[in-house]
Amino acid sequence: MLKVTLVVLFPLLLLFGSGWQISQTGEKHPQREGNTGTLEKLIVQQGTVNMDVDLRRLGGDRLRTQGVGSLRFDVEANSFFTVLVFNDELRGPLPSAMKLTPQSSAILPTKLAGSFRQLSIENLSWGEQYELVVRDSASGNILFNIEGHEYDYEPVNRTLDVKGGRLMLSRQYAAELGRASDAGIEIGKISINATMRPIEITQFVDGEPQADKLVAVPQAGSVPGPDVIVGDLSGLAQFGTADGSKVGLAVGTDSCNFGTVDLNWFALPSNDHPVIPQNLYRMSGGASNSDRFEQIGQSSVKHAFTALTQNICSLGCNGVGGTRLGSGCSDPYSASLNAGTNNALGSRAWINPFTGAYPRGDSSTPPNTHTGHTHTGPSHRILVDISDLNTSQNAGATYYAEGQYITPHEYAWCQANPTQCNMYNNVSYRQYNVVGTGSPFTFSPAAATVRQKTAISAWSGATSANFQPAPGADGIGTVAYKVTNPSPGVWHYEYAIYNQNFDSGIQSFSVPVGAGATVTSIGFHAPPQQGGWTFDGTVSNLGYSSVDWSSSVAGGSITWNTESFAQNQNANAIRWGTLYNFRFDSNRPPANVTATLMPFKTGSSFTVQIQGPSAAANVSVSGRIMTSDGMGVSGAKVIITGPSNFSRTVTTGTFGHYSFEGITPGQTYTISVLTRRYSFTPQTMQINTNLSGINFSAPVP
Repeated sequence: MLKVTLVVLFPLLLLFGSGWQISQTGEKHPQREGNTGTLEKLIVQQGTVNMDVDLRRLGGDRLRTQGVGSLRFDVEANSFFTVLVFNDELRGPLPSAMKLTPQSSAILPTKLAGSFRQLSIENLSWGEQYELVVRDSASGNILFNIEGHEYDYEPVNRTLDVKGGRLMLSRQYAAELGRASDAGIEIGKISINATMRPIEITQFVDGEPQADKLVAVPQAGSVPGPDVIVGDLSGLAQFGTADGSKVGLAVGTDSCNFGTVDLNWFALPSNDHPVIPQNLYRMSGGASNSDRFEQIGQSSVKHAFTALTQNICSLGCNGVGGTRLGSGCSDPYSASLNAGTNNALGSRAWINPFTGAYPRGDSSTPPNTHTGHTHTGPSHRILVDISDLNTSQNAGATYYAEGQYITPHEYAWCQANPTQCNMYNNVSYRQYNVVGTGSPFTFSPAAATVRQKTAISAWSGATSANFQPAPGADGIGTVAYKVTNPSPGVWHYEYAIYNQNFDSGIQSFSVPVGAGATVTSIGFHAPPQQGGWTFDGTVSNLGYSSVDWSSSVAGGSITWNTESFAQNQNANAIRWGTLYNFRFDSNRPPANVTATLMPFKTGSSFTVQIQGPSAAANVSVSGRIMTSDGMGVSGAKVIITGPSNFSRTVTTGTFGHYSFEGITPGQTYTISVLTRRYSFTPQTMQINTNLSGINFSAPVP
């Protein structure tokens, strides 16, 4: 593939090379023959980016006192922003991106502040209106287009400068700011300085490639030990449907070994190769279509076989393939392969996601047998309800495909080399567009693959708290949450629990609720489960339960739970590679609280810091005790009683007034009146806030 690509590009580069705006500096080089020489493919080894942004124009009135802010970034080391150089002359960049790490701070507009730590500079595909853009790598949104820039490449030190770039407000970002008419205005300048390193070198003679090599430098496998990641996701597509309500999807995954050690890739019946699950998520709800982030589909696992020696991640493959994925090498699986060609998908239930262990294929419990059950269109693929994709029912929603690699070799290496544990970075995601109101659906990528991050990190405006209850013995996960205020006096609490590779799973989730806080509209969401089949790894081959978790409000907390492991080993627990949602409304704004989670299989409860409804301040209740003709009754005893044997008594004054202070809100109380002369009917009510005018009138004699 590499050689074919270079052969096609080479004459085009010669034809259009003179059109690039390149100013050469430093040492001069003799003129070479136009179609004979050395073509180098370079990526960024290290670099810096400076953006001078007019915060007044970008932020409106809120930042009118600010001037031009200088935002400085480091480029992520060995970033995959790629350029071609022929005979030491720059021929231009290829479609690629560099991730940025902020090295400065500034008072920024809210929307820019939210993207500040996840920016990337991307060179778009040929034919796009703009060559370079600044993108939010998590959401996929383009913030600024770049125009007017010039390239300056110095071949001796392999340095690349991009100068004079103008930052232009994108149409999408202008609309998000509520200033659509400002699309295209200049809001700043950008410059880039980078040191490049070669990853591929090809010799051409008379336009024909004579020899090429992948440059295997230490950076090509810069992570100690074996380290497989999802380098790219591609080709999300539908591969089947059933009963008019569900479809089966699959997405292509390209693996890359960032490690210095070749990764074991022995095909079945061996149990020393990666397995590949796929997931689908949807972000939707609220004015910005980002109130909730839900998993709407999950697949069985693809068992990997026969590693190739491609260079998709531009690391520099060492050429090892077959039974091992070489250092720096890549192995692609198309969507059709991951859809289960020849029934090659096995149950997740066999997999320990932390150790990577699963039965051998020639054992009494093979991990991917397909005897004894009938396949439908969605079987074993990413199982999704049609209603979750229907664009007429999900207007404005965004969708994210996720891939993961689980491998026993990384765990085995970690046990022998405790400082070289690479089991936690094997997940990547990509945003996709969805078209269709019913089967079949079509999909197209909306942004580049976000490597080594779980899809939950794309949840706009959410806060995440990671957990690892048993370090060294089990895996990790995330509790993400977002609190919104949809109407005055109402706060919506949305939680998403994602289990990345925590084998024990999650059985219950409890959120403290402050005194005086009410809880309504309690909800729960989980993705569809794959059905049971022969040798699927579940008890009696029944598959996992899809019964919703129950909820209860008691003891100052709201708790959701499924059955315990002792009650039902197939219970609907939050197992590895899945995300479940929990939600409710409250009358109280958020406060920092400690949530409690209970593992499903083994282990003790553990906690994470999140936000929940705050406690209300103590309130007062007052009123007047009167005769039937409105005269105040003095000396009457007014008694308030409530939960836990609470009781307090006051005596009315000359005009019959009474008042109780320091009443805990959110409870139901009864107020009664005792006098020698009159009788009054008690009043029972829930007290949530200060109350006045709780009056009592004696009946007409």
